Amino acid sequence: MVLVGVLALQGSFNEHIAGTPFFHISMAYLSRIALRRLGVKGVEIRKPEQLENVTSLIIPGGESTTMAKLAEYHNLFPALREFVKMGKPVWGTCAGLIFLANKATGQKIGGQELVGGLDCTVHRNFFGSQIQSFETELSVPELASKEGGPELYRGVFIRAPAILDVGPDVQVLADYPLSSNKELDSISVSEAQDQEGNTGSVKKVIVAVRQGNLLATAFHPELTADTRWHSYFLKMINDVGEGTSSSIVAVGAELAELHLNQQAKNDLPIFQ
Repeated sequence: MVLVGVLALQGSFNEHIAGTPFFHISMAYLSRIALRRLGVKGVEIRKPEQLENVTSLIIPGGESTTMAKLAEYHNLFPALREFVKMGKPVWGTCAGLIFLANKATGQKIGGQELVGGLDCTVHRNFFGSQIQSFETELSVPELASKEGGPELYRGVFIRAPAILDVGPDVQVLADYPLSSNKELDSISVSEAQDQEGNTGSVKKVIVAVRQGNLLATAFHPELTADTRWHSYFLKMINDVGEGTSSSIVAVGAELAELHLNQQAKNDLPIFQ
């Protein structure tokens, strides 16, 4: 069976599983649940040596500054950077996107350490505070072409970052029109304008990208019943030649298509 590592730096996982409110459940645990639904085992990664046992890695959401401090405490940054440089597939969601970015703005005083590797600039809290979290339909033609299903995807944004610019080797998989959100921090929009190199209105920001072995989303696919992003990531393991069997990916795709046919697109939370 393919083992996918899930960076697990925040939260008390056993307590989260045992009947706590949905929004307190760790994102790492939810990522493992999503992988399990595709027939793949997710294993928690907390120490550098544990990365040697996995072929790919998910860096889930959380409080990015806290995650960075814990990663530094456990001396994980050198091992994470080496994992990325070796070309192994890594997917960052929300805070994980911030970790993978080469440059981050909007950070707390003192900043935070980054893994890097993804040629982009990300704004840490572009969409505002926790109370400004939202859901929206995203246009995802590339995802639909690879995984089937509709060309719209229900994105769940929780205190979310946004990508302000990308390098030439980065493929944009989804963006978000700023006119759709009337409550954006004016500072965030101003920084986006600066990245665009003009003082006019910025029409959109990027919320999902791929660059070689790296995938990043500003939203939380693990909070929906739509498993297409996870299936897409599993196929990346094949794309970079990391030893996943084609049968595992095929089974995952079939399960994803079946689940899409059975579940409504707004089916939240994932626990039925």
